[in-house]
Amino acid sequence: MAALVVLLFALAATGGLYAALAPAPKAQAQDSGQQSLAIEQGKKLYDVGCASCHNSNGQGSDDGPSLVGVGSAAVDFQVGTGRMPAQQPGPQVEKKKVIYTQAQIDQLAAYIASLGPGPAAPTKDQYSPADADVAKGGELFRTNCSQCHNFVGKGGALTHGKFAPSLKGSSSKHIYEAMQTGPQNMPSFPDSTMPSKDKADIIAYLHAVDTAQSPNPGGFTLGSLGPVSEGLFAWVFGLGTLLGLAVWLAARNTKAKKS
Repeated sequence: MAALVVLLFALAATGGLYAALAPAPKAQAQDSGQQSLAIEQGKKLYDVGCASCHNSNGQGSDDGPSLVGVGSAAVDFQVGTGRMPAQQPGPQVEKKKVIYTQAQIDQLAAYIASLGPGPAAPTKDQYSPADADVAKGGELFRTNCSQCHNFVGKGGALTHGKFAPSLKGSSSKHIYEAMQTGPQNMPSFPDSTMPSKDKADIIAYLHAVDTAQSPNPGGFTLGSLGPVSEGLFAWVFGLGTLLGLAVWLAARNTKAKKS
């Protein structure tokens, strides 16, 4: 009996010390409390700036789509680029001055993420182009993005008053989030379709052509529209110059024969 009592006492003492000194549960409780606070603050911001269009619980209305399941990445992109809250209705919401701080954006994102699972805001390691392949990024961009955004990301017109915006000066994080969530007219490229490495390669390519635009080593950019504008320029100006030269030579030859 004495040995059993000693064993029970030792087990109780060990359990008590572990409960008192183990940091994990305390850290988890603290993180959970911070997340709850962020969601609470985000709900207050949402009720003031977003509920009038997206409804009180994010279920959407005639003036704004449902936000259930869009994830924190969509919130960080839309609010972080100033597109939301929208200034006025129209075929497309344009980028404008950001009215929220990053801390407030994070709180809004936490609240929207609590409504339903969706794409999470990326980490710096995911969107950093530090070790990316610029050449591969160019191939991926020309294959998946240039139809709307132009060959070097200068943007272009779409139908019904919509447009693909210029990507010049866009941050790496917002480019990644746009590919991840597919805002407005843009298709989405989740990690299952386009891995994070490929997204980082595209970001590296866009940064490379962004810094190379002035001066352009290839001469006139012609809007950077690709072979269509270049071919049109060649036909109109190149062929026009040749025709003008041919007419001038014929007239000069005729004049020389008469004299």
